Amino acid sequence: MLHPHVHVPYHRIEDYLDFIKANRINLEIFISSESLDEINNSHIISLKEKLDYNPSLTIHAPFMDLSPGAVDRKVRAVTIDRFTRIFDIASILKPEAIVFHSGYEKWKYALNIDVWIENSIKTWGLFTKTAVEMNIKIAIENIFEDDPTNLRRLMEEMSSSNFGLCFDTGHFNLFSKIPLAEWLGQLKEYIFELHLHDNDRSFDAHLAIGEGTFDFDTLFATLNNKELIYTVEGHSKDSVLKSLARLKTYSK
Repeated sequence: MLHPHVHVPYHRIEDYLDFIKANRINLEIFISSESLDEINNSHIISLKEKLDYNPSLTIHAPFMDLSPGAVDRKVRAVTIDRFTRIFDIASILKPEAIVFHSGYEKWKYALNIDVWIENSIKTWGLFTKTAVEMNIKIAIENIFEDDPTNLRRLMEEMSSSNFGLCFDTGHFNLFSKIPLAEWLGQLKEYIFELHLHDNDRSFDAHLAIGEGTFDFDTLFATLNNKELIYTVEGHSKDSVLKSLARLKTYSK
C-alpha cells in the first residue's frame, strides 16, 4: 500500500507527465477504444521511454459497449478484437495486471447467470494462456453487481491463478445489496487489485477516500494479509492527492 497506482487515461498522461515523473507515480493506464484507434506500437514504445523511472504499471482495458459474455457472437468478436489489441500493448508495457469490466447486468441477462458464464468462459479462455505466458494477471472488475454470485462463479469456472478480481469500492458502495463483510467473505481469495474511491451512494462520484460512505476500515482490516495492487481512482488531482495521503494512515 506504500506504493499505490494512480488511474490515468492514456490521453491525459502528457498533461500530467511532469507531475507523474516528479512523484515517481505508479500508473494504471486506461486505454479507451478511441485511444486504441489512434495509437500504434511506436506510441506505446515512446510512452515507455518517457516513463524512465521504471514505475509499476497496470492497464485498464476499454469497456464502453463491449461485452465479454455477450450472447451475440459479433458483439463478442468485437470485444475479443479490442482485448487482443490490449494484450499487444501489454507485451510492450509489461504491466502487472490488466483490468477488464465484467459486463454482467442481471436484468439484461434476465437473471440467467449461466448464459453469461458460458459465453464469458469462451472469451476469457482465449486470453488466460497468454496472461500466464506474459506473467500478467487478468483482473475482472465489479460494476453493476449487487451481490458477488456471478463473479464467484466465474472465478470458480476459470480456476486460474492468473485470473482474479479487481474489487472496486465505489461500485460496491453504489450497487451492492449485501454487506461488505459477506461480499469479501465470498471473493477475498480471488482479489488481486483494489480500485479505491468513494461516494455517498447516490452517484459514482469518484471522491477521495473517506469523503463518502464506503467502509474502508473493514476493507483494509479484512484484506491486510493479502499482497494487492492498490489503485487510486480519483477524477481530479486534488482527490488523488487526498486519497494518497489517507492511504498512508492504513499502512502504519
